[in-house]
Amino acid sequence: MAGFNTKVTPEIERLTQECKDHSSIDLSLYGKYDVKRGLRDINGKGVLAGLTEISEVHANDIINGESVPCEGRLYYRGINVEDIVGYNIKDLTAGFVRDNRFGFEETTYLLLYGKLPDRKELEDFQKLLANQRSLPTNFVRDVIMKAPGRDIMNALSRSVLTLYSYDNNPDDISLPNVMRQCLNLISVFPLLSVYGYQAYNYYIRGKSLYIHNPKKELSTAENILRMLRPDKKYTDLEAKILDLALILHMEHGGGNNSTFTTHVVSSSGTDTYSAVAAALGSLKGPKHGGANIKVIQMFQDMKKEVHNWEDEDEVRNYLKRLLHKEAFDKRGLIYGMGHAIYSVSDPRAEVLKGFVESLAKEKGRMKDYRLYSMVEWMAPEVIAEERRIYKGVSANVDFYSGFVYSMLDLPLELYTPMFAVARIVGWSAHRMEELINTDKIIRPAYKNVLPEAVYVPLDER
Repeated sequence: MAGFNTKVTPEIERLTQECKDHSSIDLSLYGKYDVKRGLRDINGKGVLAGLTEISEVHANDIINGESVPCEGRLYYRGINVEDIVGYNIKDLTAGFVRDNRFGFEETTYLLLYGKLPDRKELEDFQKLLANQRSLPTNFVRDVIMKAPGRDIMNALSRSVLTLYSYDNNPDDISLPNVMRQCLNLISVFPLLSVYGYQAYNYYIRGKSLYIHNPKKELSTAENILRMLRPDKKYTDLEAKILDLALILHMEHGGGNNSTFTTHVVSSSGTDTYSAVAAALGSLKGPKHGGANIKVIQMFQDMKKEVHNWEDEDEVRNYLKRLLHKEAFDKRGLIYGMGHAIYSVSDPRAEVLKGFVESLAKEKGRMKDYRLYSMVEWMAPEVIAEERRIYKGVSANVDFYSGFVYSMLDLPLELYTPMFAVARIVGWSAHRMEELINTDKIIRPAYKNVLPEAVYVPLDER
């Protein structure tokens, strides 16, 4: 029996060109038919496709009847994220930061159930997640360790789909059963991600294999660092900042690509595992969850090309080369800058930046921090000089999250899975919302722009 063919042959190249020649649509037609490419208008405003109470992404204020860009704000269940984490630009005054505790579990409760838990509710919920934080017997050996993948996101998707087979009632989409499935997945995503990496590290990279069990008394962030590191050790600051990063990545409105995928797939009535696997496929993309990897790789290239990291002219020249497609991946992009919705500022980046300096000091990475800070204020200037832009440009959450993960010694392969560990909470809340409120399958329209053709018999072609 022949093996799985993974080679792109000249024949496949020819057929691909045939497909391209007969599939390229005249871009002017999008304007003619008022099609919102990417379901967004030229200013980045999304097409209204649904209603939600889970979160709000706020980038504009209405002043005198006109929409005016403002500093970005992100609300979870109506509460400003900056208030939840206890951080504003001026001081640390409220939320779990003030109390010197972890906030992942509390924020998960808020997003799923629409209210902040009291102390007993939080303690009970923490115990519930801790008790759910285990995998089926031999799952690590039989699933994760077998045929380990080079991409942890794909391994994560495979694990999620395989869990379907271990569920006694996988296709039941009654609300209690879906809630049970969501809580299970929220609890085990850290295990699936870290163990998936450990299998990759051992089988693909030839490194030592470490499989550490989680501890019930530890938070999600603490368990991630404990399971990942050979010595199981981490500092309190490391765990607190990872906790913060997870919270900031938990949710970002119903219109982001992976969450919208969750709504679309859930609307078909499919099972939870299939819906989450579809969302993972979306998140894996470099335009979505994989963006922070691009930021890190761009800075790695910048450090090689720029001899003096404190020379503003040298850094500015490199940024111009990026835009001119002369540096890094030659895509013409400065990664980590700009957002589909935010223009003045991304609140997640603002919050994260406030803690990055502390971690940089602890890790001896202040030179890197100063370079990031320079690029943050310089890049919008360079973009404005070189490009015609329709909205403001500022650093997005990916700009600093990759830097944070690198200082936490998270391997590059785990950057996007960490995004998934956080966003599974938002996906779960949106899946429940879709099932509670909507009974219609999502089916937008695509207009055919190809004229009718006449069938030609085979012998006459």
